[in-house]
This record gives sequence, structure tokens and C-alpha cells, in this order.
Amino acid sequence: MTSPRAQESPEPLSDDLRVETGRMLPSWSSKQVGAASGMIGGPVGLHAAVGRGRLWTPLRVVLLLALVGLSLSWFGKAGCIQQAPVENSPGQVRLNWDNQRQFVGLCYSDIVASYEENKLTPNDLAGGAFPYRTFWMQSGADGEKVKTYLTEPALTGMFMYVSAQAARGWGVFAEAVGLPKNLDVVNYFNITALLLSLFWLLAVWATMMTDRRRMWLGALMALSPLLLFHAFTSTDILAIAMLSLAILFWTRGKPGWSGIFIGLGAAAAVYPLLLLPAIAVLCVRRRTLYQFTTVVLGAFGAWLLVNVPFIIAYPSGFMATYRVWLNRGVEPDTLYRLISLATGWNPSSALITGLVLLLMIAVVATVVYVGLRASTEPTVAQLMFLLVAGFLLFGKEWTPQSSLWLVPLAVLAVPYPGVVLAWMTFDALVWIPRMGLFLDADRKWLPPEAFYVVNTLRGAVLVGLCAVVIWQLVKPDENQPVADHLMRSPARATAG
Repeated sequence: MTSPRAQESPEPLSDDLRVETGRMLPSWSSKQVGAASGMIGGPVGLHAAVGRGRLWTPLRVVLLLALVGLSLSWFGKAGCIQQAPVENSPGQVRLNWDNQRQFVGLCYSDIVASYEENKLTPNDLAGGAFPYRTFWMQSGADGEKVKTYLTEPALTGMFMYVSAQAARGWGVFAEAVGLPKNLDVVNYFNITALLLSLFWLLAVWATMMTDRRRMWLGALMALSPLLLFHAFTSTDILAIAMLSLAILFWTRGKPGWSGIFIGLGAAAAVYPLLLLPAIAVLCVRRRTLYQFTTVVLGAFGAWLLVNVPFIIAYPSGFMATYRVWLNRGVEPDTLYRLISLATGWNPSSALITGLVLLLMIAVVATVVYVGLRASTEPTVAQLMFLLVAGFLLFGKEWTPQSSLWLVPLAVLAVPYPGVVLAWMTFDALVWIPRMGLFLDADRKWLPPEAFYVVNTLRGAVLVGLCAVVIWQLVKPDENQPVADHLMRSPARATAG
């Protein structure tokens, strides 16, 4: 018989006796992680004091992993900011995109490609260039010259302008103190990448705080293959951060702040507005429509605050983004291009616009119906994942980097980390045949048909993920890992 003294702790007990008993541990919930943990001593013990670490908390570890992922993504784009000497101009350098380097090296970035086109160079800024006010003449479809403006929503446009001014200031500072001089576009890309990295860390933090029981799933977001390929392909991370914060504030019972970040997200991209019908479903189920009103007012107010100055001062430039969308025809990444290739269908941009709007109404109606009829209360992430997936599947454009929108939503909504990782990996690899479309004939590594086959599979995989989420709602499995109940609605705001 063991003596009582043998059971006593050899060291004094900690003053902090709290234990995070509700947290799901990867070494318990995942067979793969559990097996891999054997290299460091095996899974967490049954009586381990979880959640009391002061240094290596899950949040700090995942944010560190996110920095690793962002660094790898930057190195992936670094090939497209290499400089080369200008022929017959000693001391002058230029951007080295020789021999289609940006496509062959898979390092293409809209941030670099559109820098001069959008009048963001130091010379343009010194001459008074400003988004939505400054325009330039460009050949239209019929060959006539038309006024062209920056075609990004207001918050994204101002983000680009601030980055350009910061790059201009850095160039002046570097020259003043004798630092090595880079091309202005290189400074612009690096500063934009730094700012986008901060927003991505914010999005990772918000996603982890949204579901505190499964915080370690933030590692899927931090090291997502889609992040490695597309963190700096465009400025999509800005809207992702706003949407992640909107979801977090909703789960914390702060509908007003959630609405504000929905409005800010909509000022950076359109799709964050889809969070409104998702929240409406939850409010109807809980009979708290006053919270939905608060969200709508917050979103409308924040959107107006960002956009009204441009609407009043530069209405033509402000509307350029939406005119471009209305006039956009069949894009290579879309369902409509596949139908066109298979049938020879050649629709007008007006027909495509009408079809897209009708299909999006159908998507929203279907998700609302599923959410209201679900046997278990859905989470806001589940509904939003379905809505954004529909937006991509039936929208006018589904660029490879747009799939990054789904990463935080998939992490929260799909309870199978392995499935999420497999989807992200496949979707990221679509970048390879997509870049091949732009290569000259003698450089192509794949025929164009290969991209369309892969893109079809890409859509099918996303439809499969949507089926998984819908199945959770229609016929939930009690053994599935589920999200924190606070993800479903701001219950805490009404409990008191």
C-alpha cells in the first residue's frame, strides 16, 4: 500500500491553480499529431496542468508560426523584386522581369505589377497623384482612349496610397543617411508586405480568440499553403483581417463593433457584407433582431465614414471599381469560362452580371434556409464559409489568391484539420498551371487545358467542403469536434 507521503508533490504547488480543462489538445484529438508527439515525449498527460504556461502559450506559438509562414511567402515573391543593370546606363538599375521571370518563377504579384500603372511612384505622388482623383488614358475594348482610375475599393485604395507614401519617405531617408538604394517599387512591395503581415497576425489572433477551445487550429491558418503562395500576391489580407475581427466581436457579444468591422471590410472588398445574412439567421433563431439592427447600423456607418468623402469629392473615380466589375466578362478562373469552353457560349458582360446576381441571391437564400432549418444552431463561421464559397464559385472572378478569404472560415467551420489542409494544399497548387497560361508558347510547361481541368477539380473540392459543413448542420455527429458555443451568437451580451 502506497503511503500518503509518496503521493505528495516534491515541490511546492504553484500559486496559480487554474487549468484550462475545456481546451482541445492536438495530441489527443488528432491521431497524426499524437503519433508525431512521440518524438518529444508523447501526448500531453492525463493530469497535466494545461493552460498555465507563461511563456509558450498557444497564441504566442501560433503567432510565431505565422511569422515563419509570412517569411516563406515573402521569399517566394522575392524573385520578382530582383534588380538588374540598365543597359548603357552605368549605375542605373531596373526591375528584372526578363524572360517572363514573374511567371516562370511563380513569383508574380499584383502589388509589383500595378505600382506604376496606379500612379503610386514618387514622381506621381510629388505631382499630386491621389487615388480616385488622378486618372490616365488607356485603350478600351474598341481601341478608343478612356479615362482610367485606381480600381480598388476605398479602404484598399487608401492602404495602397499610404504604403506608397511610406515607400517614398523611406527612399528619401535611405538616400539621406547613405543606405543602399533600392528601386522605388521594391520599397513599395516590402512596406506593403510588412503592413499586410501585421494584418495577417491580427487575423490569426482574432480567429484563435473566436474559438478558444481549439486554439491550436490557428496553426493551420499560420502555415496555410495558400498563405505561402498568396500572402503578398495582392492586398486581400486587409479585408480578411476586418472580417476576422467582425466575427470575433460578434462571438464576444459586441454586435456594434462587429458591424463596424463588417463596414470596414466592405470598404476593402465586397464579400464581408455576406456576414450580414449569416448574422441575420442567428438573430432570427434566437429572436434577437435588435442585435441585427445594431450590426447593420454599425456596418452602414463605418462604410459611409470611409466612402462618403470619395463619393462627394471624386464620384467618377470612386465608381470606377464598380464600373469595371459590371463590364467584366468571362474570366479564366470562373464557372462561366468552363461552360464557354465546353459549349462555345459567348455571353455579354450584362448577361454575366445578371446571372451572377441571380445565382448569388439563390446562394444567400439557400444558406439562410439551411441555417434556419438546421437541427443544431449553426455558427457564424459555418454560415459565412458557405456564403463566401458560393460567392467564389458563382462570382465573376475567382483568382487563385481569392481562396485565401476562406482560410480562417474553413479553420473554424470544418471540423477535420486533415481535410482542411488537403484542400488548402490543392488550391495553392492551382497557381502553377495558372501562371502557365501567361507563358509564351516555347516556355509553357503545361497545355492550357491542364489549368481548366485543375480548376474544375478545385471547384469540386470546394463543393465537397460545403457538403461537409451542411452535413454538420443537418445531421450533427455528437463525436465531432465542435466550436465554442460563443461562436453561435453573442449570448453573453443578453445573459446579463
